Amino acid sequence: MSKTRFPKLLTATSLVALFTCSSVWAQEAPAPAPDSAEEEVQEVVVTGSRVVRNGFAAPTPVNVLGKEEIKAEAPANIADFVNTLPSVKGSATASNSSGALSNGQAGISALNLRALGTGRTLVLFDGQRSVISSATGLVDTNTFPQSLIERVEVVTGGASSAYGSDAIGGVVNFILDKKYTGFKTTAEYGETAEGDAENWKLNATYGTGFADDRGHFLLSYEKAKQEGVHYTARDWAQKGYFSMRNPNTAAGQPFYIVSDGIGLSSLTPGGLITAGPLRGTYFGEGGSVNQLTYGASSGQWMLGGDWQYPTSGMIGTNSLVAGDDRDSLFTRLSYEVTPYLNVFAQASYAKYEGLSYYIQPTTTGVTIRSDNAYLPASVRTAMTNAGVTSFVMGTSNGDMPASGSTMERETQRYVVGADGNFDALGLGFKWDSYYQMGITDTVEALTDTYNNALLTLATDAVFRPGTTEIVCRSTLTNPTNGCVPLNRLGIGVADAAALDYVLGTPTRKQRFEQDVAAVNFSTSDIMGWAGPISLAFGAEWRREAMDGFVPPQYQSGWKYGNFKVSTGSYEVAEAYVEAVVPMFKGFDLNAAFRYADYSTSGAARPWKVGFTYAPIEDIKLRYTMSRDIRAPNLSELYDSGTARSNSVAINGTSVAFVQNLQGSTLVEPEVADGIGVGVVVRPRFWPGFEASVDYYDIEVEGVISFVTAQQVADYCNINGIQSYCNNMIYSGPTLQTINLYYDNLNRMLARGMDIEASYRFNLADVYSKASGSLSLRGMATHYITNITDDGVTAVDFAGSNSGSTPNWVYRITALYKLDPWTINLTARGVSDGVLSNAYTECTSGCPVSVAPYYTINDNTVDGAVYFDVAVNRVIEIGGVKAEAYLSIKNLMDKDPVLLSSPANLGAENTPAYLQTNRGLYDVMGRVYRVGLRMEF
Repeated sequence: MSKTRFPKLLTATSLVALFTCSSVWAQEAPAPAPDSAEEEVQEVVVTGSRVVRNGFAAPTPVNVLGKEEIKAEAPANIADFVNTLPSVKGSATASNSSGALSNGQAGISALNLRALGTGRTLVLFDGQRSVISSATGLVDTNTFPQSLIERVEVVTGGASSAYGSDAIGGVVNFILDKKYTGFKTTAEYGETAEGDAENWKLNATYGTGFADDRGHFLLSYEKAKQEGVHYTARDWAQKGYFSMRNPNTAAGQPFYIVSDGIGLSSLTPGGLITAGPLRGTYFGEGGSVNQLTYGASSGQWMLGGDWQYPTSGMIGTNSLVAGDDRDSLFTRLSYEVTPYLNVFAQASYAKYEGLSYYIQPTTTGVTIRSDNAYLPASVRTAMTNAGVTSFVMGTSNGDMPASGSTMERETQRYVVGADGNFDALGLGFKWDSYYQMGITDTVEALTDTYNNALLTLATDAVFRPGTTEIVCRSTLTNPTNGCVPLNRLGIGVADAAALDYVLGTPTRKQRFEQDVAAVNFSTSDIMGWAGPISLAFGAEWRREAMDGFVPPQYQSGWKYGNFKVSTGSYEVAEAYVEAVVPMFKGFDLNAAFRYADYSTSGAARPWKVGFTYAPIEDIKLRYTMSRDIRAPNLSELYDSGTARSNSVAINGTSVAFVQNLQGSTLVEPEVADGIGVGVVVRPRFWPGFEASVDYYDIEVEGVISFVTAQQVADYCNINGIQSYCNNMIYSGPTLQTINLYYDNLNRMLARGMDIEASYRFNLADVYSKASGSLSLRGMATHYITNITDDGVTAVDFAGSNSGSTPNWVYRITALYKLDPWTINLTARGVSDGVLSNAYTECTSGCPVSVAPYYTINDNTVDGAVYFDVAVNRVIEIGGVKAEAYLSIKNLMDKDPVLLSSPANLGAENTPAYLQTNRGLYDVMGRVYRVGLRMEF
């Protein structure tokens, strides 16, 4: 791989270096080590608790990503930084959501705490809910004003009693810098070591006080663009590393094998005859006729033989990086009317346009008759000699473009509110209230994809009787049907007019609306026997709604898309109370209760009880027990049927079908019971050091989900469960549809441990001649148990590196500061693991496999560690304070670990998807980013 050509990066770096070298600067004395740990604790009390009181730390653990840490990391966006936390795994990003063609989720960046699901992580903007970006309830964090984020607080623990639905896994709160004063800009550029995935970002932020600082005004604009990487496969992705059912079915052999040199046996880019006497004949460039050499075959896969060519039409067609173009505008105006009353209004607008490709669309079971006008003479003769009048072929349609989506999403959010304080009943109260209206408008459009009926008509091409004119057979009986014949027998043979006839761009428009009104009160003036009792209470009303429009011609009949209009709404009225009661010296009891009344499912009653106890100044124990909820989202309630084309493996063979997923208003909220136990150590004899260990145990009952299409096929054909067979709709011998339904199906159990330690000190304290300060921080999450029980099987996914819960995930940083320099080194990684805990590794003498407990020749998956470095330098440009920075991700240019999950071997997208885990392993290689921040 060539990694020496970076013309744009070198240009950008040179400009930054020019500014740096030409600036006049004087080295200052070493910065003192931060000693603001106590101040940080006071800042984070907002998230996870409604009680605000100096010195009180909520019993739920909180990770804080401060402004300086974010600047030192120099992430492309703040969500990417949050996703590096060990407790945040399985998040949705613009690139890994490229396959979400029919549900409108492509391009969304949504966070996932403790791998419990993005829908079980509540995302807040400055303590307030934000309007959703899809029917599944996801909030796109890229709609927040990145340059005004003061810090990010991540609460890993249930918080439904404080915030309501969705906070089962925890809360991620993006805190706004409401008092920023000045004018600052940022310009940055990035690309990979391959010279692709070019991206740039510009933002400008202004803040000022007025009326003797009683008022404050904020304005921020950001523009970001990411060039997509399409039709590209890195070298490591071209080894044919896949899984398949073992062709050797002798007793004692493993059921599955994973290996290099595996490819498709069911199709080729220009068409492969898959059955009959002409099996193995395929059509290549210009319609040439060739013969495929088969390897050891099983289902749609083969090991060896001409394994590379059949898969060549699929590899790289799933976008490596999605292309996107984002604009956002944010403004806020606040004013102190009196010392007891402040009012504010804020508005934001964010626009997203994205392009990503899903896969090259495949077709199997294509019937070609012997009188097809495009049939090569040699093949027609062979058919005659063999006595056959037709054959069946599979193709990845090499003359068609890859199928994907172009998404447009506009989000508007308007908030007005007030806060202040008053005295009543001899107590001093603080209060705040706000009303928010949010609107997201989406245009979900597919790139060119084929219409099933039109493609069938166009494929059946014949000569008009008595002439050499090629027409559709249907045109002979229906001369005005407009059919244009299409040559599908080869590569580079299709006519543009014929492709225009069969291709279209299914489109859906949707609107999501959110209205929220809330009021909160708090006091810390109630005197108790061991100290002041703090009390918070309040109420909230929220309405969520969706509507849309789909042209009739795009509602069915397409390879992908088949959009349906989903319409519905719900309301919820809530009230809560929370108290902190000092019981005795060092022991604070924290309790909260919330009552929520949903218009769809009725009452829910989340609660929390916890305590913090400091037996000595150096040690603090914390414990929490909670009941949390997640109410069904709009999709789970009202989805009218997401008709998505897909494939499942039945008896090892890939079978195409249309997946029809439907919502239900009978779905009830999920209920989670959680326990958290932890200890925080801040030894007085070791200034600057702090460590915490927290254990969590979460059990979710009534998990809202659906049995996947592959599970339906397995439970019907392998386990023989008739209720699942009833969901598989056939037309004769052909599978047409698999119906899926949202329901309170499953039970989920998650146990794990979060560990964090930090040490901040001046190097001079260690060695008198050293200069500068060093901050060390390590975070790790140990996933102990992650079980989903669907009533048929219960598999523990903890330790599976094919999912989101490996045994260990860790992140270690070393931040060195010596004015004007800041250097940040990060090591992040995952431990070794397995493909699945349900698999038994063996190469001979294997036990009999019974679904889903299969045998496999290699169940191991290596871990990986990646190193990142960022260098910042403060400079002056014409008297203006500036900061130049360089960030390098994956410094050692480490390739991802390859893994292939047998559970997906029948899926149509498997040959095109990267055989690794994007959520755990870097797929882009070394990534450079340079930038310049200026503050006036």
